[in-house]
Amino acid sequence: MSTAAVAAPSSSRLRAYVELTKPRIIELLLVTTVPAMFLAADGWPGGWLIIATLIGGTLSAAGANSINNVVDRDIDQIMQRTSKRPFPTERVTVKPALALGITLGVAGLVWLWLTVNLLAGLLSTAGLLFYVFVYTLYLKRSSTQNIVIGGAAGAVPALVGWAAVTDSLSLPAWILFAIVFFWTPPHFWALSLKYKDDYAAAGVPMLPVVAGEAFTLLHIFLYSVLLVAVTFLLFPAAGMGLIYLITAAVLGIAFVAGAARLRTRPHLAMKFFGYSNLYLVGLSVGIIVDRLVA
Repeated sequence: MSTAAVAAPSSSRLRAYVELTKPRIIELLLVTTVPAMFLAADGWPGGWLIIATLIGGTLSAAGANSINNVVDRDIDQIMQRTSKRPFPTERVTVKPALALGITLGVAGLVWLWLTVNLLAGLLSTAGLLFYVFVYTLYLKRSSTQNIVIGGAAGAVPALVGWAAVTDSLSLPAWILFAIVFFWTPPHFWALSLKYKDDYAAAGVPMLPVVAGEAFTLLHIFLYSVLLVAVTFLLFPAAGMGLIYLITAAVLGIAFVAGAARLRTRPHLAMKFFGYSNLYLVGLSVGIIVDRLVA
């Protein structure tokens, strides 16, 4: 244990352990849980069910992110973007951080099992295990497809939300999963363009590092087109109304246009990254409003 970690005040250590869970990422993950619940319930799914599902999802995601911090502590020290995280700044140590991650993950499973249903708990835990063992431990350091395949972990909350309401999975749930799955590559590749040198220094084979900027920009555009096409599948599959259709069309046109503009103005990568967050939130709101109005 480092001297810095020992000497840190209790409040500072507490903040460090909260940082391990990556709260901002959790917020984005939960954005896709709630609309799935409204869609599965064809309206209001119930206040307690929403709260219980979000608590369970938060616990699972926090556990996954904590373990991710433990595994990635070596590369986080090298990358400027992650150099202020708890491990590079020596505010936490491995054993308690790993214990925190495992405890939160188990708590997420048990909580969802007891308050929602077993399927929701198993799906949430499967997302955690996929994120840790498939993405963090293997794909991230070995393949340019790390974000593509690893995006499945980030798409699981949509399945959890659906399962929380119906205790089953059906076609609309998988379309919601696919929306988040295809949203992830253009979202994260835009970020990786900004921090290409960081990833290169850490030896992480992100697409811009291995294949170059032009190839990455092309694939951001192609995945953006595919993403928007998938959003329209929800219209017939889930019986969506005009509110969702208009929302998906307006946001989708802007998303594809942004991806196309990025090919000639790559310096706008972070603006596109920021819009991709707003896009996912806007689409989720569109689903909720559509179901409430219907």
